[in-house]
Order: sequence, then C-alpha cells, then structure tokens
Amino acid sequence: MKINRKKGILFWITGLSGSGKTSLAKKIKKDISKKYGPTIVISGDNLRKIFNLNKYDYHSRLTNMQKFLKFSKFITNQKINLIFAVVGLIDKPKIWGKRNIDNFVEIFIKTNIKKILKKNKKKIYKKNKNIVGLTIKPEFPKRYNIILRNNFDKSLELLSKDLLKKIFFQIKL
Repeated sequence: MKINRKKGILFWITGLSGSGKTSLAKKIKKDISKKYGPTIVISGDNLRKIFNLNKYDYHSRLTNMQKFLKFSKFITNQKINLIFAVVGLIDKPKIWGKRNIDNFVEIFIKTNIKKILKKNKKKIYKKNKNIVGLTIKPEFPKRYNIILRNNFDKSLELLSKDLLKKIFFQIKL
C-alpha cells in the first residue's frame, strides 16, 4: 500500500458491536506508534459520549459516520495516525472516506453475531433495538485492506499479534 508520508494513517477498524474492535485498537497502539509515529485511539462510543450522539437508527448512524470520517481526515491531515474503532458498516460514507482521506486502511473484524450473543459481550444486544446485525442490516466491507476473523477462540494477545503482522505486511514506509 502506498502511503503519503505527509499525512497520518487512518486505521479504520470496523465490525459488529462486540467483535473486539476497541480492545484490539488499544492493544496495537504502542506498536503502531513505534513503527508509524504519533498515534491516537478513538472509538465510536468515545465520540458518541463526547458529543452526546445517542441515537442508533440507521440515519443517525449514517450521519455520525460521516462526521467521524471528517474528524478522521482532520486528525490524519496533521500527520497523526488514528486508530478508529467503529461499527461503521455503511458503505456510502466509507466510499467518501476512501476517496478523500489519504492513507485510509480499512480493517474488518469478521465475527459471527451468534458467537457475540453467546459470549454476552455487549449490553446493547439486550435492548435489541436499532442494532447493526440484528435489526439494521450491516453492509459488510467488500474491499477492505485487512480482514481478521475473531471466533473468540484466540486470546486478545494472539489476535493483536496477527493483526499487527497483517498491518506491517501491508504498510511499509
């Protein structure tokens, strides 16, 4: 993957709620910083809390994603890497992001919703309203840069090492 060295890298980690996006993002931050420079980690949940974005219907998710991508562009344009963990399973804003953000790396954490539910990982699934994968049809990525399967049979440590190998293979400076 060709990298514009005058900009930061956006590591857009996407997948179903409870798939391990934020945990992986936090786990890989130190190695990403060492290899690629100043890096911050943000999740969709972080920005939802900061800006009081508490609607979860499809239209609100679409609007939030558009805002998150504009925010990501602002950060990466300052030569700061951003590991952004977000459900983000809507195609239209991602297409904009890939066209308008240099160094956009989409990482898809593929998980089975039944395994997430069985693990009982997220309170959000108990509400069963406006949930991507249950009541909102996910638009799973077709053209991601990296895919990581999480079947919950590996430790977070092993998953993060697998992910870092894939990132370092894809992105050479």
